[in-house]
Amino acid sequence: MNRKIRFAQYGCGKMSKYLMQYAIDKGCELVAAFDMNPAVIGEDVSSVIGSETVGVTISDAKDAAGILAELKPDVCIIATRSTVEELKDVFEACAVNSVNAITTCEEALYPWNSSPDLTGELDKLARKHGCTLCGSGYPDLFWGTMITNLAASSARITRIKGSSSYNVEDYGIALAQGHGAGLTIEEFEKEIGNYNSLSSDEIKALVEKGEYIPSYMWNQNGWLCSQMGLTVISQTQKCIPHTYKEDLHSETLGMTIKAGDATGMSAIVTTETAEGITIETECIGKVYAPDEFDRNQWTLFGEPDTTITVERPATVELTCATIVNRIPQLIDSEPGYITTDKFPYSQYMIKPANEYVKTR
Repeated sequence: MNRKIRFAQYGCGKMSKYLMQYAIDKGCELVAAFDMNPAVIGEDVSSVIGSETVGVTISDAKDAAGILAELKPDVCIIATRSTVEELKDVFEACAVNSVNAITTCEEALYPWNSSPDLTGELDKLARKHGCTLCGSGYPDLFWGTMITNLAASSARITRIKGSSSYNVEDYGIALAQGHGAGLTIEEFEKEIGNYNSLSSDEIKALVEKGEYIPSYMWNQNGWLCSQMGLTVISQTQKCIPHTYKEDLHSETLGMTIKAGDATGMSAIVTTETAEGITIETECIGKVYAPDEFDRNQWTLFGEPDTTITVERPATVELTCATIVNRIPQLIDSEPGYITTDKFPYSQYMIKPANEYVKTR
């Protein structure tokens, strides 16, 4: 591409600070920004980035469709919610205006196995208008391409086991409550653990109806199987509470979690495949004790056994950089809802981002 990539930012919260700055640093031109928070609407985006005046004012999100229709940016970066249903309106606004969109939304990485009907609708709309919709971020690389790339050094694989932990204190009250933090064990088993005994078919039916929201690893296992060409036979999820031996105070919940109560949980997703490879992934979200920190660890069992561990990953910054580095591939992709397992492997951009776009 012989000009700068023009982009819009939808959602001007914590993540957008890095998303906008990283994209600008890679030579992209910010043309619009949107949010629902009255405190930032009308402000220059520099108030979020913490930079000198940029010259782009944050608009009300309800005006996004009209502004996107007028400006026609190449890309819209969406950093708001965690489910595809919650992003339906903005995805549709991007699609009907032929604007490529990429999001931090965790489910959006591979929503075909959790929201197949809605994803199919978005896919059809994007194809009609010649643009691409997808999700990316930390899981795309650290739970995805890093694992499949490592798999290429194996002679034989029988099982893939992954585990990634995060402090729910960093992500707001809704996520902390969703992980059962602060519940007694009895409350946890009644409210969250009551689905643990369901079969693969029963869980799948509830997930696809929107009656049970699975963990991020549900979509990740789907992504891994798709990228590796594996055929899913069954997939289940179990939620196991975590506890701590002492009281832990949670600023996010505004309470002290008593010793022995749930500080959060592990959501363990197990996928069996026709090819004989089992994928077992675990995301651990909890209120951390003083000596705990984020860790991402994966083991490939087979010939040979191989383990890779990333300690203290800067998840927010890594998420944002991964998304920005995906932008050229997003623009070059065929139209539709195209998950990143169908993209080429991402790369670090030394030159301005537009020089990596093959489409002219």
